[in-house]
Amino acid sequence: MWVFLAIASAVFLGIYDIFKKKSLKNNAVLPVLLLSTSTSALLFIPFMLISKFNPLLLTGTLFFVPEISWHDHFLILIKSCIVASSWILAYYAMKYLPVTIVSPIRSTGPMWTLLGAVLIYSEQLNWVQWMGIGVSMLFFYLFTLIGNKEGVSFRKNKWVFFIMAATLIGAASGLYDKFLIRKVNNMAVQAWFSIYMIPVILPFVYTFWYRKLGKTTPFQFRYTIPLIGITLTIADFCYFYALTDEASLIAIVSSLRRTSVLVTFLLGALLFKEKNITRKLLLLIGMLLGVLIIVWGSV
Repeated sequence: MWVFLAIASAVFLGIYDIFKKKSLKNNAVLPVLLLSTSTSALLFIPFMLISKFNPLLLTGTLFFVPEISWHDHFLILIKSCIVASSWILAYYAMKYLPVTIVSPIRSTGPMWTLLGAVLIYSEQLNWVQWMGIGVSMLFFYLFTLIGNKEGVSFRKNKWVFFIMAATLIGAASGLYDKFLIRKVNNMAVQAWFSIYMIPVILPFVYTFWYRKLGKTTPFQFRYTIPLIGITLTIADFCYFYALTDEASLIAIVSSLRRTSVLVTFLLGALLFKEKNITRKLLLLIGMLLGVLIIVWGSV
């Protein structure tokens, strides 16, 4: 069961990226981010209210949101700040770059997380893990050459720097999650994280979009915007539900979830008619192979 949940999480994550791309085309980035995030928060509010005022209805279920301390709230707020910075950068990159460029760069996330674990948690890597990192780096370098052919310079294009920074910050978020989940209930983290994202993002919306109305891209509401928040919430819920199965293996669940980039890539190639699809796909598979080698070494 947990394997199917992990696969479902990957599928919804891939669709989530497609909805982002559709929503951001010729649209204002920050309002899209705010509204999609607000949708996620709205999905959790009923469960939070029931858990507080009529807890017997949800006690013992996966939808129960327990009470947490002020210190736990502060830890979740830190997570929201980290993720918000990653998402802002990623949303801008998704708007201006081909999705078949963005998704392979995002696929290198586990490699950066592992290297971060070496630096922060002093984890020791075995030769298989180092080989996986080497394979990912090799295919990533080859991928930059294709980007250059499309006029997307990995050395000069600022949107490439945005998505790479978003990926690195996302890796930092993964390392922080490793610390956070040991201390706070999963459902409480997911619910309060969604709530706190709104006040964290609002100042950016006001400063960099609302105050510059008429000078920046105007906002257009599209049906795909709330679907961003809905698909992400479903993907995360499937992920956490898979981990509640005692038979589940975190390394396998994480690697299956990472295959979401294949869903994004293939759907993006079909919907947006992008270039060099076959070559990009082969190099993306090479990068994912490096990730699988890392997972194998971890197991």
